[in-house]
Amino acid sequence: MSYIRTQILIVACVNIGQFIDGYSVGWSAPIIPKLQNLNQSPLAEVITDTQASWIGSLLYLGSIVGPYIPSYLSNIIGRKPCLLFGSLLNLTAIILIVTTRNINMVYAVRIISGLGMGMVTVSNLVYVGEIASTNIRGIFLTSTSIIGISGTLAAYFVGSFVSYTMTGYFALLINIAHLIGLYFIPESPVYYAIIGKEMEAKSTLRYLGRVNDLNNVFESVKGTERNEANSWKAWIKIFTVKANRWSLFITLSLCTLQQTSGVAAVLFFATSIFQMAGSSIRPDLATIYIGGTRLIASMVAPFVVERAGRRILLLVSTVFCAVSLSILGTYFYLVRIESSSVIQIGWLPLFALILYFFSYEIGFGTMPSALLGEMFRGNARSIGSALSMTTAWLIGFGVATGFGTMVKAVGGDVTFGIFACSCLAAFLFTYKYVPETKGKNLNEIQEMLSR
Repeated sequence: MSYIRTQILIVACVNIGQFIDGYSVGWSAPIIPKLQNLNQSPLAEVITDTQASWIGSLLYLGSIVGPYIPSYLSNIIGRKPCLLFGSLLNLTAIILIVTTRNINMVYAVRIISGLGMGMVTVSNLVYVGEIASTNIRGIFLTSTSIIGISGTLAAYFVGSFVSYTMTGYFALLINIAHLIGLYFIPESPVYYAIIGKEMEAKSTLRYLGRVNDLNNVFESVKGTERNEANSWKAWIKIFTVKANRWSLFITLSLCTLQQTSGVAAVLFFATSIFQMAGSSIRPDLATIYIGGTRLIASMVAPFVVERAGRRILLLVSTVFCAVSLSILGTYFYLVRIESSSVIQIGWLPLFALILYFFSYEIGFGTMPSALLGEMFRGNARSIGSALSMTTAWLIGFGVATGFGTMVKAVGGDVTFGIFACSCLAAFLFTYKYVPETKGKNLNEIQEMLSR
């Protein structure tokens, strides 16, 4: 149908920004070795290990702050301008990559990239959740993970074969395409409803093939004032409105458990994990296998999310994540006690991590983001998403930073056992608290959470 084609084109334009975000995440991996080689670095001196660590971590400093910009502005100036602002921040970072001459400029690249990533990610989830039809909303919201992972793999590939400066020019072309695409997309009908522009909201919904949703859209923002977002009222309503309170409880808990499952640590230190485990599989090849698994698994989620539902995917995903991390913890325990069987099962760490990432990407890695785009009332969606995501990123940063210390202090077996327990806790939390949102429009979801 034509409305589906229209929505696909709009989401494709928006998701180019998600590709840039994924590219920013993966950029540091191939770039740090270049900055440590004077023949490949644009800097006058090679960077130290401490400076390399800062290059990696500063992205997350910016990403923790970035989501609060659209949470403040989206109800004032609209969703579309927030998307454009985030893309312009990414453009600024890319220009700095091309013109880099000193380490401080590299630091600036990472901070500004983080700000852009935080803005674009939250704005994407809010916008896509508001423009998509109920029957395909889950597919669109989970597609962001595929695009982000594709961007990270592109950074690994491009950064390995071209110069430092050329990595910037590649991103520049993609970002220009993003800005051009954003120029043609419509404003969210929910924003028009917030500011009381019924004709504009109706026109946009007709363009999206959703003209029958006009009443539902206005009902979902009932009681919202345009300037509410820049006052304490918007924050108070996160906690005083029952539907918002439940939305925050569910999304914040899921995002937190997602990070305490150790995904950031496993992603950042996959090669080191294989080295520590003494696996018979080459660490660099194992890391490539894991990257391919993530991409394939993330492609599965959009095809099953509207059939199986969010809840069942989360339940299945978290169980298998717990099983895979338990297997990895058991392997480390056998290494600790110097079991002779370790020699025969050197393939086990790779099997466990492939199972973990396949399980993670089909549900645990994608569904919390999808729920962020579906829950919260229109006036609180940006703020609620920002609170959940930034808290999760902060916890993920702490888990990744403390991973090495944990392994040294309690061993790999206990560390991965703790991560497995977090996955099990996510399963129990989902079973008890997470509602099924499949097939429900945004207003119906709010009514369900208000009971």
